[in-house]
Amino acid sequence: MPGTRTVRNVHQRVVEAPAETVGALLDRLSAPDDPLFPTPVWPAMVLDGPLAVGADGGHGRVRYRVAAHEPGRSVRFDTTDDGLGTGYHRFEVEPLGPDRCRISHVLEVTMGVRAFLLFKLAVEPVHDTMVEEAFDNAERAVLGGLPHPPARRPARARLVNRLMWLRPVPVPVPSGAALLHAAVPEPDYADAYRLPLPSGVERDPAAWRHVLRAPVRAAGEHEIVLGEDLPHLDYRASVLLDAETASVTLVSAVRLHNTAGRLYFAVVRRVHPFMARRALRRAHRALAHAAPPAGERNARPVPVVREPAVP
Repeated sequence: MPGTRTVRNVHQRVVEAPAETVGALLDRLSAPDDPLFPTPVWPAMVLDGPLAVGADGGHGRVRYRVAAHEPGRSVRFDTTDDGLGTGYHRFEVEPLGPDRCRISHVLEVTMGVRAFLLFKLAVEPVHDTMVEEAFDNAERAVLGGLPHPPARRPARARLVNRLMWLRPVPVPVPSGAALLHAAVPEPDYADAYRLPLPSGVERDPAAWRHVLRAPVRAAGEHEIVLGEDLPHLDYRASVLLDAETASVTLVSAVRLHNTAGRLYFAVVRRVHPFMARRALRRAHRALAHAAPPAGERNARPVPVVREPAVP
């Protein structure tokens, strides 16, 4: 069609493992223990049901539907909106012998010229990185490690990752922040910001203390309180990790002591929300990048049982 471009992007890798073992990993795409998708650095594949024909979902802003699935061999996803273009992407495992196979990923989409330029500028470097990291995860899961250096993240992919990272949303101060409420029962100011906690991101509050770099005032199993006391005000920040909602919430509370504190905070209050969101977002991204790869976290290769050779 006039004014459109078709992109065909192909990645392949030979893996020194049986096709049955590597193919079993494909059947766990989008599952809670998905060993392939390179989370939590990149958005997880999320479907509205088990991996089966007709399941809808996507990853990040890319939306698609399962169009075909041959268990242990291949799965194809057809796009369902105009965000990426009209087409599909497909994972496939091909046997090359009893203990060797090829895993491949094919993306073929037709899009407008503007979308094509955006794809080439920003989307393709991310796509290429994600696919190669998924292949790395396949090897980690079935071989117990990588026989080569991990896939490199080019500068443009790293930039897009930083710019598109999730942004905290304001929420009511949670009642579950018990340590903070005990420390500042009647604050003069309080706010809270929340982010989802993807699989693989550290759930230990102490890890968040190290990336936020502030003195610890109290610590519990799911909450840590940071802060300091100044002559004009006391400041406390709670990092609350909620397993039930799979989220992390940064709660701030301020108690003012005098006129100097009120004058000081009247100015700081204008920039505090920005600084709090920025601190939470940076810590969230740092811990996601520090998480073990999905191929290590979720390694559960299926043993291959072969019939004995007939003499």
